[in-house]
Amino acid sequence: MGYISWKREGRTAEVLIQRPPANALSSSLIADIEQAFNEIEQDNEVRVVLISGEGRFFSAGADIKEFTTVQSGEEFSKLAARGQRVFERIENFSKPVIAAIHGAALGGGLELAMSCHIRLVSEQAKLGLPELSLGLVPGFAGSQRLSRYVGTAKAAELLLTSEPITGAEAVQWGLANHAYPEEELLSKAREMAAKIALKSPISMKAAIELLNFSKHAEYYRGVEREAELFGEVFDSQDAKEGIGAFIEKRQPVFKG
Repeated sequence: MGYISWKREGRTAEVLIQRPPANALSSSLIADIEQAFNEIEQDNEVRVVLISGEGRFFSAGADIKEFTTVQSGEEFSKLAARGQRVFERIENFSKPVIAAIHGAALGGGLELAMSCHIRLVSEQAKLGLPELSLGLVPGFAGSQRLSRYVGTAKAAELLLTSEPITGAEAVQWGLANHAYPEEELLSKAREMAAKIALKSPISMKAAIELLNFSKHAEYYRGVEREAELFGEVFDSQDAKEGIGAFIEKRQPVFKG
């Protein structure tokens, strides 16, 4: 696994995203996440998973440079569906998953964090879905998970303005569980993980299954439609302009 490492500390598997400078979620990083979770599932000593990012960020988004290598909208939809599948696996994982978010969780990074069962943030962390500023839409089920946490109006604001909120605001919005000063974040996350690890693995697995029943059939239809639209929007001139402007570090001019 090139971009993900994990180690067992007591009964916690500590998963680290290691893709400097931004821990951007490339296809290969997502594949590494899946492999790590496959390994952790087989380890009966692990009771809880804690995921964090190395360096300045948790994950500052998807890998935009990788987007430029995608040839068609159809291929882009497949890329979305792959990410959705891995993040759905995390949300249904048999062991509780905690995300410890510092620096930024943007775009795909926030979508990864939203698939975890619990989100702990540093007070100044930036959380958002800026895809519309690139002429795109979220592709890893972010459009569906976000409104489950913050409600439709707040989700609309985050999506349509592309402006991130702070970790402290994320707690007020219901997007994160607790916010801490950055230097305390990991120790607080480890503390919570250790507390959860004392529970019976059988009852925790059952509780996670029960929590996931709140995702009804329409949710899954929305996720499927998101992947389709991810590809359709990608085929537009506006998306090419948005991605180009991002790489050239300029303001995009969208023509619709």
